[in-house]
This record gives sequence, C-alpha cells and structure tokens, in this order.
Amino acid sequence: MTAHSGDTVRIHTVSTCSLEKMEAGGVPHSAIPQYDWDIHEQVKDKGPGGHILTGPLAIAEAEPGDVLEVQILKIEIDVPYACNGFSAGRGFLPNDYPYSVTKVIPLDREHMLGDFAPGVKLPLHPFFGSMGVAPPTNGRLNSGPPWMHAGNMDNKELVAGTTLYLPIFVDEALFSVGDGHGAQGDGEVCVNAIETGLIGRFRLTVRDDMALAWPMAETPTHVITMAFDPDLDDCVVVALRSMLDLIELRTTLKRHEAYMLCSLAADLRITQVVNDHKGVHVMLEKHYLQPAR
Repeated sequence: MTAHSGDTVRIHTVSTCSLEKMEAGGVPHSAIPQYDWDIHEQVKDKGPGGHILTGPLAIAEAEPGDVLEVQILKIEIDVPYACNGFSAGRGFLPNDYPYSVTKVIPLDREHMLGDFAPGVKLPLHPFFGSMGVAPPTNGRLNSGPPWMHAGNMDNKELVAGTTLYLPIFVDEALFSVGDGHGAQGDGEVCVNAIETGLIGRFRLTVRDDMALAWPMAETPTHVITMAFDPDLDDCVVVALRSMLDLIELRTTLKRHEAYMLCSLAADLRITQVVNDHKGVHVMLEKHYLQPAR
C-alpha cells in the first residue's frame, strides 16, 4: 500500500508464537484468528529472521535524507494470549539452558495484566518490538539485528503517546512494523518478551526539516537517542554523541556542557542484548531542553 505524509494508518500485526504450541498450552483453537493460521500456513517466501512484519508501507513523499516521523497514537492487544520462551543455545545465557522452553501467558486485557505464573501477574505496557524503514543496503536484511534503519529495537519506551523518528534511506521509506510485545524488561535476556499480536494506529509524516543518522524518539517526558551494534561500548558512543547533538541543537549549552549534563541527568540503558546487534538508549527529561530565557 501507499500512504501520504500526514496520513493516519491502522496496522494489524501477528505474533511469531507457534500456533500449535499455543493450542498445546491451552489456548482454544477458536481464540486464534483464522488470518494467523493463514499467514503461518500460506506465506512461504520469508526470512531471513523469525519475525512476522506487516508492510512495507510506502509513503509517497519520502526521499533519502528525510526523516519519517511516526506518531504512535494507539496500541491495542489483539488476542487474549501471548508466549515467551527460548531455544537451546540462544539468549544471553545460552550455556546455562541447553534446551528449549515455550510458555503460554494468558492476557487479561480488561485489567491489562499478564498471568505469568501463580501469584505472578505482569502489568501490560504494549509496544512494537520492531518498527523500521528499508535499510541503506540492497536486498533483504535479517529481521533480527536492529540497525540505523531501526527494525527490531525492542525498546519498551516506545508505547502509545511516543513519537519515533527514523532516518530515510530509500524512496518512499518503506515502513514495516511487527513483533508485538505486551511487556518486556530492558535487556530482554532470554530472547523474547510477552509476544503477542497488536494493532497500532500511527500518523506518518515526512520531515524534510530534520536530519538523522540513527533513530530517536520523544515521549511526553523524555527524549531518547538510540544505537545498535555488536559491541555495547560502540552503542554507548553513538547513542551518547547523538544525545549531545540533540542538546546542542535545542539549547544554548556548549558541547562540553552537554557532556556534563548527560553525566548528571541522563539515564543510559541497555535496550536489549540478544539480537546480535545489542542496543543502548539514552534518556533525558525534556525540561532540560527548554531554550534559555
């Protein structure tokens, strides 16, 4: 499909949970939408990577060098179940768990709780683990490792009410979304979150008045810069420098003052450590960016 800058779109996504394992774990067949069965059974041209993404959606006015502003207006949980698990040799502690486990997690959408285990209920804060545009490379890219085009960021801050900014590398941007999460901890150490199907409403706007090399985001309270690389130290360097750029752009502080401000007021967090390219994001409260009077 093709949208135009400023359009609002509603995008339906499905999880990558094994439908057979969901049934074996107690999910009624009737609770699994038919379109989910159809996708798993009929889509053969897929990969590399294990995610089911909806897209690409073209934005007619987008050109390389522009920025795609993605306002996340609303996120709904589509089904009353989710999964979590890991495979042998995967996750951050692969040698500790040389076997595979899948766990069904019932979702109480009325009270926004995930029933993880007896006495353990997890508050749901749904977000899309993967949102991105076409990368600056030819051909297909593995859906697992995030990069400059964003993709599988697994950043739990990107809930409804947040705006994501993505550098555009190809004509029409080609926006895709998926990997719905009901909740996740920073790090996502076992490789999965509360994996489920989500429906998102987004306003997509092409910005030719901005320039970005890496994704960034704004919540109602914070600005967030992000970076992804196999080396966590390299992630820190890129994400921190991006925050310094932002502070310089929006305040009268000199760069060395921005550096000191980050040491005093910014939070540096590990986004995830399990997607080959690890992630780091730096968060700064937006009130520090108010222009001097």
